[in-house]
Amino acid sequence: MHAEVIAIGDELVTGQRLDTNSRWLSAELAVLGIPVTFHTTAADTLEAGVEAFRVATGRADIVLATGGLGPTADDLTRDVLAALAGTPLEESAEAMAAIEARFQTRKMPCPASNRRQALFPRGSTAIPNPDGTAPGIDLVISDGGRTSRIFALPGVPAEMRPMWAASVSPAILDMMPDVATIQQRRIKCFGAGESAIEEMLPDLVQRGRDPLVGITAHEATITLRIAARGRDKAECAAKIAATEAVIRDCLGTLVFGVGDEELEDAALAAVAEVGGNLATAEVGTAGELATLTAAASARRLADRRAAAFAGAGVLPAAATDDAATLAADARLRFGAACGLAVGGLHDGVEGRPAVTIALASPAGVETVEHVLGGGPALARRRAAKAALDLVRLRVGRAGEVAR
Repeated sequence: MHAEVIAIGDELVTGQRLDTNSRWLSAELAVLGIPVTFHTTAADTLEAGVEAFRVATGRADIVLATGGLGPTADDLTRDVLAALAGTPLEESAEAMAAIEARFQTRKMPCPASNRRQALFPRGSTAIPNPDGTAPGIDLVISDGGRTSRIFALPGVPAEMRPMWAASVSPAILDMMPDVATIQQRRIKCFGAGESAIEEMLPDLVQRGRDPLVGITAHEATITLRIAARGRDKAECAAKIAATEAVIRDCLGTLVFGVGDEELEDAALAAVAEVGGNLATAEVGTAGELATLTAAASARRLADRRAAAFAGAGVLPAAATDDAATLAADARLRFGAACGLAVGGLHDGVEGRPAVTIALASPAGVETVEHVLGGGPALARRRAAKAALDLVRLRVGRAGEVAR
């Protein structure tokens, strides 16, 4: 069994917007053990859509599509699927009631154009959308003895992803009777590149392995996704635990968390271990450090844990850009256990732009040099993460291990 992913939208084929849905869905299908053999991007026209789905259903067992389910005239996915199946569109009373209920909740009248979102090709099934007005479409196409199942989902990731988890993924698992359970776990790493981390792991990232280990990189954070298949959750958990142990043994302190944990969460947790707060100041990262730490502090408060973030400062250009001074001043100003700062831009190794990162604690002030890389926005985010990683590696239990 293999799959194809179709992304629909003029903004995608013209390059105005990046298609991230196809990448995300492909990763999720890989967890289920289903290889994706093609990605297709189609414009918002009936002709382009019909051709894309005709080709896909002729060569893939499962077709995942995103986009074109809105209420406007150029949202044609439902019309495309009806034309492909050779059936008329019919209104679903249940889907229409759900759409009207969403507008009633907002105390707004339901526009006439939104009735289009309750239209489905005859013989298809609606995929519930708890976060929007566009239900998905589940349609089986049979032609010449070949059967392909289409799952059409909205293009908005915040709507598409919950629909995948709640409806589409379980439906696909039902198509795989030999697989009783699939479990996954994400291991987060920082401090080495994607290729370097892959080389440090003894043949873990390879096709056909059980459990499967996938590797992705985003803004210098490396995520290792372990996906295990088994008779039950216990068998999957045992497989995952054994592989995770190998990963942690090979990567050591490069591993900073699991699941949805981010570097800023690990840094604040380390400071909280010593019973104190973290204060920040920055010049070269233009607010990125404050943004990350404030978001992590808010998450800790939401989890009813102590907030380990005392305050933040983005200093004007006229102020000092010396990282050590900034870190010490931030610690004193906010009465924090630790002060973390990113200084101003300067020439680093071989004349490349760099910043100095400083951590002030009861033990003194430590500084490290960070060479910037990537575009300006990405470089600032990476530098802020490098600063937070210094806290993680020097404070609390992680610091004891790192020493």
